[in-house]
Amino acid sequence: MSQPRIVAVTGAFGILGSAVARAAAGQGARVALIDFAKSAPEGLVAACGPDALALSGVDLTDPDGARSAIDEAAARFGGLDALINVAGGFAWQTHADGDPAVWDRLYAMNVRTTANASRAAIPHLRASSAGRIVNVGANGAVKSAAGMGAYAASKAGVHRLTESLAEELKGEFTVNAVLPSIIDTPTNRADMPDADFTRWVRADELAAVILFLASPAASAVTGALIPVTGRV
Repeated sequence: MSQPRIVAVTGAFGILGSAVARAAAGQGARVALIDFAKSAPEGLVAACGPDALALSGVDLTDPDGARSAIDEAAARFGGLDALINVAGGFAWQTHADGDPAVWDRLYAMNVRTTANASRAAIPHLRASSAGRIVNVGANGAVKSAAGMGAYAASKAGVHRLTESLAEELKGEFTVNAVLPSIIDTPTNRADMPDADFTRWVRADELAAVILFLASPAASAVTGALIPVTGRV
């Protein structure tokens, strides 16, 4: 009988991160939930199994903080098979009237967190028989729209990092990214109340694609930027 996969999820306390963590646990994985927030949503840790590890208050923009969290997860479970980088942020603003500080904030939240967590995970993933990194990019970074400059630029950074890491680590383990359109979340529904929510990507749909890429079955896929755009 094969050993359970060991999966670390950053941004695990959010809508998408929690969906990924729950789905991974449902597939039998041992899950480390890593987040900057101080506490997990009620019931999340229990839903991820009796040995789930929740690491709160982790600042992934700090390389030492990222390394400490990833090392703790690997020590707890005896290794690491997959890192899923969900941690990130979003802001909409026009460039002419926007706050320049938002560019730095989104770069830190989207690119730096992914880079730091990935760097920390590389030694552990190299020791896995089927190591995987799956990042969350954005379809809106392929062709940006008005008000999306800072966000799209930061997510484009995630795309280029994904491609670079895939080349750097080719033959050792795989690195891929999913590119969602609008994810069906309570925040997005509140921000766009007149939209047709049925056209958006559900968190569980996106989680399914992420977990395929994080699985041994995806051994032939690396450096891919996979659109997951639902019915938009």
